[in-house]
Amino acid sequence: MRFTIAHSPDSDDAYMMAPLALGWLDPEDFEIAFVRKDIERLNAEALEAKYDVTAISFGAYPELKDRYDLLTAGSSIQEGTGPLVVSRVPLQPAALKDVLVAIPGKRTSAYLSMRKWCTALGFEPRVHLVPFDEIMPAVAAGRFEAGLLIHESQLMYQDAGLHLVADLGDWWKRAFDLPLPMGGNAIRKDLPAEVKQRFAILMRKSVELARARHWESVDYSQSFGRGMDREMVGRYVNAWVNDFTVDPGPRGREAVGKLLGLEPVWIQG
Repeated sequence: MRFTIAHSPDSDDAYMMAPLALGWLDPEDFEIAFVRKDIERLNAEALEAKYDVTAISFGAYPELKDRYDLLTAGSSIQEGTGPLVVSRVPLQPAALKDVLVAIPGKRTSAYLSMRKWCTALGFEPRVHLVPFDEIMPAVAAGRFEAGLLIHESQLMYQDAGLHLVADLGDWWKRAFDLPLPMGGNAIRKDLPAEVKQRFAILMRKSVELARARHWESVDYSQSFGRGMDREMVGRYVNAWVNDFTVDPGPRGREAVGKLLGLEPVWIQG
């Protein structure tokens, strides 16, 4: 069965797919083709159910729930840290109401969590869409006073001379005592239940094997090139490919439900 998997070239997405991409796992009767695109583009293309399996932002799921179910394996969920709001000069959180914030996409979980944080502070943020990998240099260059960082730039903003305004994962943990969910793998709802179940199990095996062969998986994910050395890629994927990625479990599922205000359909791996 031909099966198309779409994921971002972000290190953690590539890392968990390494065993399938490099042939370490028997794909059974799945003939897998990979597509790699920016996560906000994948969020938009998922509206057309374009791929059999696709990485999505959890923030996009309410729009996609009639087209996709979530796989339990492959989630990016972290406890106590998450997307970062940074600024060109030191800013207090309340000062953000007076500036334009560069964000990576309105369907991203990062933006959803930022909006909830801003609401708790009593204002609605003014935002401008910028490709995620251009936000950090755009803020550093003064094109924007503040930006919302996702992916590897979360580890690199200080080197760019930027200042932390808020760690949204830290805020979420203090506010709700839950991990902050960012993204996951979704599978087409209209596929046969048996196919969804078999692939869910295969996806879990891929995550587990990627962790077992950590540095080989790091080398594969680093091959997409995002400006980080091997040690930094290893540190990044260790943070985001964790026990929640194997299976979100009760707390991870509760966190997703809390962020979205609804209970997703999960396909257990």
